Amino acid sequence: MRFILRRLAFYLVAFLVAATFNFLIPRLMPGNPADVMLAQAQGTIPPEAREALMETFGFINEPLYLQYLKYLGSIFTWDFGLSVKYYPTPVFDLLARALPWTLFLTGTATLLAYALGTLFGIRAAWRRGSGFDSFMSPLALALQSIPPVVIAITAMFLFSVSLNWLPAGYAFDPSLEPSLSGPFLSSVFFHALMPVLSLSIVLVGGYLITMRNNMIGQLGEDYVHLAEAKGLSDARVRYNYAARNAFLPSITAFAISLGSVFGGSLITEVVFNYPGLGNLLYMGVIARDFPLIQGQLLIMTLAMLSANFAVDIAYVALDPRLRRA
Repeated sequence: MRFILRRLAFYLVAFLVAATFNFLIPRLMPGNPADVMLAQAQGTIPPEAREALMETFGFINEPLYLQYLKYLGSIFTWDFGLSVKYYPTPVFDLLARALPWTLFLTGTATLLAYALGTLFGIRAAWRRGSGFDSFMSPLALALQSIPPVVIAITAMFLFSVSLNWLPAGYAFDPSLEPSLSGPFLSSVFFHALMPVLSLSIVLVGGYLITMRNNMIGQLGEDYVHLAEAKGLSDARVRYNYAARNAFLPSITAFAISLGSVFGGSLITEVVFNYPGLGNLLYMGVIARDFPLIQGQLLIMTLAMLSANFAVDIAYVALDPRLRRA
């Protein structure tokens, strides 16, 4: 329990440091959300409204430490302010609407890529030097080196433009009302098929190489040779002995990937016009929507820290040596 409390305190401090940078960076940059809105309005908003807009977005005429204390109070109550681009919609509402789409798209792609990459990596390591290993390992390295935007655009050109098999973008057919009906869910699955597969192709190579290298390191250990000498089956030695210990470093990469899910896949979501957090962040950056950017970055930071905390707990649960330590 002391270990968990120490790690929890560490990640709380890390979150406060990240939130502090999130507070300072927009205030050190030239301009502010009120000036952006006045410029975009092209004279339709009177200059007298500038002070009211400044106060609305938290840029008040008070000492910086008072602004910081109010900022901390707002983030711990999940009040991220109002969006500049989508004014007067609260940032929290925008993030809440985009989050389910990102969790579905990026979460599905990450789970699929991790499952395939791990299984292929175990097999490639167990049969290292075989035809399967000679084909899969260079392919995984090649997939890692291809930019995600190239894979996304190629998939769109091939399956949407040339073959006209899959829709080119968005999350569902706009003519359908969101519901739990069969036609709507089928449309969601149909529209997500190409983005999910594109993102899985981007991720699967890294998981395969990581698991293969971890597995090869374990296959040379004495306990694996002892298990083979005892006459245990190949499957049992492969999964119950070697793969079980090779999973530990792989779990770290997987947890970090799950943490980045909350940031969305900006490239994939923008290319396919998918209404997730990545696309929302892109629109916020283009519009210089500081409250939206700050809210999104805080969500990403919290997700990454939570994922790392979960890894710490998982390591203690999976490795008896750490429990004894």
